[in-house]
Amino acid sequence: MKKAIPFFLSQAITLFGSQIVAFAIVWYITLETSSGFWVAMFSICSFVPQFFMSFVGGVWADRHSKKTLIIGADALIALLTLGMVLLLPKFNDGTSLRVALLVLVSLRSIATGVQIPAVNSAIPQIVSEDLLMKANGINSTMQSVANFAAPAAAGVVMNIMTLRASMLIDVATAVIGIAILSFTFIPHQLSSGNTAASDFKADVRDGIRYSIKNRSIGGILLLYGLFIFLSIPAGFLANLFVSRYFGGTYTNLMWIEIVGFGGMLAGGLLMSTWGGFKNRFRTMAAALALFGIFSILMGLSHNFILYLTFMLCYGVPLTAFQTATTTFLQENVAENMQGRIFGFLNSMYSGFLPIGMALFGPLADHVSLRLLMVVSSAILIALSLPLLPKAGLRRTVSWKDNAEFQ
Repeated sequence: MKKAIPFFLSQAITLFGSQIVAFAIVWYITLETSSGFWVAMFSICSFVPQFFMSFVGGVWADRHSKKTLIIGADALIALLTLGMVLLLPKFNDGTSLRVALLVLVSLRSIATGVQIPAVNSAIPQIVSEDLLMKANGINSTMQSVANFAAPAAAGVVMNIMTLRASMLIDVATAVIGIAILSFTFIPHQLSSGNTAASDFKADVRDGIRYSIKNRSIGGILLLYGLFIFLSIPAGFLANLFVSRYFGGTYTNLMWIEIVGFGGMLAGGLLMSTWGGFKNRFRTMAAALALFGIFSILMGLSHNFILYLTFMLCYGVPLTAFQTATTTFLQENVAENMQGRIFGFLNSMYSGFLPIGMALFGPLADHVSLRLLMVVSSAILIALSLPLLPKAGLRRTVSWKDNAEFQ
């Protein structure tokens, strides 16, 4: 487990800088436009490129050094951000700046599509299987600390400095994270699948066939996508909700991020110490139901403090669900398929999110956001019910039993 700490630390540091930029850009757009359309556009550009690149990134993670891929992706994100720092003074009007930021966000999204499958599939190579849940809990905790600190830092930067300053912080944290990861040992996995560029589609097809053949794995991937889609009103439109109902200030936006990630930090600590139920489906079902309940309570809140209290609570099952999902896949997916399956998992996130934003963002300009939160959260609670009959399952498929895909 000790060998994994530098790896988790490097990713938490780079995440800290990336989140500062992400918050700064979203807050800037939210307060400058107060438009569901523009908020949706930035979310779409943040994830659509990542969706398509995740298929490529997943295959690469199964073929090449995961460490090299992670460092390369982090370095590319830093260089793109540094380029925007140099270009920012050249934009003289709000529209051209927003378009330029959309381009930056899209390019960063492409690099993220390479990074995430490599990170998630590297963890089983540096942590023994019996410690995976706790290791993922530690990883979630460290990332939550970064996420917890990032909105506070972004709030300070945006109140007393500039958007440009937030980008420079991101570049600096990327350099530090890359330096730590460079001295971190990640065992080499033997390349599997087809190595010729012409066989790339065959590798993707093999991954899809593997997901379909193993229904529990395919079902979890789909459930995760639906979870992301239905959590958009309560989670990804939280800035818009607070801006409309409680006042649009950088301070209020900062507080919802701090409190939300505070709940996720608590969830990470819970999973790193308790580890969840041995039955991963039971953990997922309980987390989904609790997440839905607290999201409904957030939507019904008319007091900002009460809203923040429920947001703190909903962060715990959010982390529990994500940790249980990741661990289940790490435990049950063939080693030579891990990159592709985690690429698909990331594509569920980056695919369902922009679809949801494209639907809920503009819809929130015409329908009560409170109503959207309550209805979508009620559906999430209903989705937890089909998981209950699987309570007796822990490991549904062993990679050793799938020689066809080795």
